[in-house]
Amino acid sequence: MNSSLEKRVDQLRAQIRAYDYQYYVLDDPTVPDAEYDRLMRELIELETQNPVLIRDDSPTQRVSGAPVDSFKEVQHEVPMLSLGNAFSREELDAFDNRVRDRLNIQSSVSYNAEPKLDGLAVSVLYEKGQLVRGATRGDGHSGEDITENVRTIRSIPLRLTGKNVPERLEIRGEVFMSKHGFERMNELARKNDEKEFVNPRNAAAGSLRQLDPRLTAKRPLEMFCYGFGVIFEDVLPVEHYARLQQLKKWGLRVCPLVEVVTDVEGCWKYYQKILQLRDQLDYEIDGVVYKVNDTVLQQELGFVSRAPRWAVAHKFPAQEEITQVREVDFQVGRTGAITPVAKLEPVFVGGVTVSNATLHNMDEVERKDVRKGDTVIVRRAGDVIPEVVKVVKERRKKGARKIKLPKVCPECGNEISRIEGEAVARCVAGFSCPAQRKGALKHYASRNAMDIEGLGDKVIDQLIDRNLVANLDEIYRLDKDTISGLDRMGDKSAENLLAAIEKSKQVPLAKFIFALGIREVGEATAIALSDHFNHDLDAIMAAGEDDLQSVPDVGPIVAKRIAQYFASNNNKRLIKRLRADIRWTDSNVASDNAASDLLAGNVYVLTGTLASMSREQAAGKLRALGAKVTGSVSKNTTAVIAGDKAGSKLQKAEKLGVPVLSEQELLGLITEK
Repeated sequence: MNSSLEKRVDQLRAQIRAYDYQYYVLDDPTVPDAEYDRLMRELIELETQNPVLIRDDSPTQRVSGAPVDSFKEVQHEVPMLSLGNAFSREELDAFDNRVRDRLNIQSSVSYNAEPKLDGLAVSVLYEKGQLVRGATRGDGHSGEDITENVRTIRSIPLRLTGKNVPERLEIRGEVFMSKHGFERMNELARKNDEKEFVNPRNAAAGSLRQLDPRLTAKRPLEMFCYGFGVIFEDVLPVEHYARLQQLKKWGLRVCPLVEVVTDVEGCWKYYQKILQLRDQLDYEIDGVVYKVNDTVLQQELGFVSRAPRWAVAHKFPAQEEITQVREVDFQVGRTGAITPVAKLEPVFVGGVTVSNATLHNMDEVERKDVRKGDTVIVRRAGDVIPEVVKVVKERRKKGARKIKLPKVCPECGNEISRIEGEAVARCVAGFSCPAQRKGALKHYASRNAMDIEGLGDKVIDQLIDRNLVANLDEIYRLDKDTISGLDRMGDKSAENLLAAIEKSKQVPLAKFIFALGIREVGEATAIALSDHFNHDLDAIMAAGEDDLQSVPDVGPIVAKRIAQYFASNNNKRLIKRLRADIRWTDSNVASDNAASDLLAGNVYVLTGTLASMSREQAAGKLRALGAKVTGSVSKNTTAVIAGDKAGSKLQKAEKLGVPVLSEQELLGLITEK
């Protein structure tokens, strides 16, 4: 190969990357588009004539993937957590107080503050500086592999530049569509007589999940980086803000409005400033995010449920509109909850057309005094769930009647009960109520539960309405003839559904627990239960309320709900039937299912940053050898394994006299003899 030719190709790539950096990261282009296009055409021509020179990280290879049938699942090595919300100054003050109380400090805390983009959270993984994977957030623990689509986004470099790039670096960010890009795309759709997108967020989400990356490449997607996942060879500064600035040096894009502010007053002033700027920005935002700027303090603060204690999203006031209540209906949920729902004259709020709005419960109906025919103010609470805010009483018509709770369930005709002290009224019929059966089965089959693809709402409605399924376990008795006899379900659809049902028989225990639909038990609680009891369902079922409250973030109410569920003979029989078909796939299960019992009976706690692997990977290896890994240190802890920048858990171990092991000792521990 001609060395001068190779040199020219390398020069072109380097120059194009430099121009991309100036344009997308610095927002300061130095050459006109015509010059950029000329260099790109030259590079394409040289690579076309000399295919041996083509590399995956070349600027010409952004659109290189073929269409796929579906996205593969990706397990996040470090969970992609959601954020807690604050909607007022009082809630912001409460967040700051919690941070300082937990850190046991009286002085001010510095926060990294930045706009909260209204887009789609993604994970981007680089190895040796080269982009190797892109993934959606999904349920926080697993997402979808969208690597080929991520490669098409020009503000995401295919190769990082600069010095001291970690061997392995995972970046978290928000993919979004700018307002002008959204308008340009809809203008083209109008010209072509195609369906327009409703808002930039939906457009971005739909574009990023196209099965054909060539379609994604045509959409004006962008990304701002805001956080980190896996970091090997951690050369990043301690301060979160400084870490973001380092990302810019490596060629990644960071929101230019990010700042460091001091104490809660600084947060409030930043919030007011961004709120004033909101309409001037070229991208949609729905609030601001504050993060404790010191990452050592972040680690010490830790997490609660699915959210970090060191960060909060301060949401902007929801957009509101005025409309009229046509009727109030009562819907029955999977737990029997009777929810009043206002049927509205359709109104456009927060980027979507709203025709239904929740009234939550009868206490809310009575407090707000909502009546049929009333003119009401509607908003999308948290920019997500439409709700009736208040009644415009001066527009009320004479004779408007108050809304009353029905005496019997609108679905099955059974009694409605309202327990003293609870705001929610419930149908007492349980699984004999078709609405509760439908709700339970829809929850069981949902993606974050048993993930039975093809068992959607319309199929479930038919199965219940035709009395083909009376309980959760009966889906495993369905046959091809029964399924293909449903509306819009031919032989092929029936075969696909049966395959999905068969696949659901192999799941992690946490997903199964969540799928059961126990009141108050969400995904995070299900994972905590599974981990705390070493993935042993019998141990969870046998646990008393006191034992359950020892699980992280399980309080007395949740413990009572769990204990009551597993004390029910009907539920015990249901689980026994389900266990005839289902097996847990947890590779790190202890006791009889462990790969080894070498560490059986030992209890370990991990703290700090490990150099050779993530803490989640280390926990999995320990569990595979029969050990139990918990999140808190006690006198029963065998040892605390401390990595770099270990925090309060190390201090507690030293106080209790619990042995502390180094990472080197951990590596010796998990190597079977």
